[in-house]
Amino acid sequence: MISRRNIRVKVMQTLYTLESMGNATPEGYQQGVSILNDKLKRGMDLLVISLSYFQHIAEYVVLHAAQKASKYLPTQEDLNVNTKLAGNTFLKQLTANASYNNYVQEPTVAHAVNNEWVKKLFLQLIDTDAYQSYIESEDRTIAKEKEIFRFVWEKIMLENESFMEYFSEELTGWEDDKEMTIMLMENLFKSNAKVNFNRLISEEKEAYSHELLRTVLEKDEFCKSLIHPKLSNWDTERVALIDLLLLKMGVCELLFFPTIPTKVTINEYIEIAKRYSTPQSGQFVNGVLDNILKDLVKENKINKQERSRKS
Repeated sequence: MISRRNIRVKVMQTLYTLESMGNATPEGYQQGVSILNDKLKRGMDLLVISLSYFQHIAEYVVLHAAQKASKYLPTQEDLNVNTKLAGNTFLKQLTANASYNNYVQEPTVAHAVNNEWVKKLFLQLIDTDAYQSYIESEDRTIAKEKEIFRFVWEKIMLENESFMEYFSEELTGWEDDKEMTIMLMENLFKSNAKVNFNRLISEEKEAYSHELLRTVLEKDEFCKSLIHPKLSNWDTERVALIDLLLLKMGVCELLFFPTIPTKVTINEYIEIAKRYSTPQSGQFVNGVLDNILKDLVKENKINKQERSRKS
């Protein structure tokens, strides 16, 4: 499920943490691997917590219907509350997934769902045209069943400022991992609920994450020797640490990861810089990496292999 961009971001964050601890050295590699794995795991925690809200909102439909029907003088409308969402087939696939069910019982996830917020989100949802359209339709295709939860995610959860503030305050790492969680959720909507939640990344991508971390730590001085001469038009002392880390990562990919095309490397680090650093960082990373690449090409130091898989 996790993309190489997600991995690059987590490696960047791990390097930043090691720098703050004064341990961004080859000797800090094992500690870095532990930090990196924890950061990747937290990304999946946040995805599963978000999915748990889907599950609890759907379950609240039945409770809401029972409360309406139990009124002292219920109306006909009270007695006929539509509970279609509780039987959503996409949600059924998800809750039938053994790896998901195991995951939601983990301590980091099990107690993370707030019942008051479940109620608030549900009441917000049932007031929308999208929900009314959903319950009035007999369509149970998986596309339509996903559509209502995509609406819950994008419009009811992500666009609710108070709820996002609650996530930021209560869920460790939400601010750092929000973008990653959104990407993971998007991947889930595009695929299906048969995801193995116990296996966050493939063995290939896990090896890539560890190798990228190790290479940046081991080649630190070498990377600096290529980067610093290209900073003549920039105030070196004011260059953001994140930008310098991204440049080191980019240089390492250009030189030591032969299956990743140079264009992919530069474009990826431009986008990460735009998202996680300063407004000028995308342009800065682009300019420096492009200049370094031109020199490396002239010196015949770039050796890339073709690959069919996406980088």
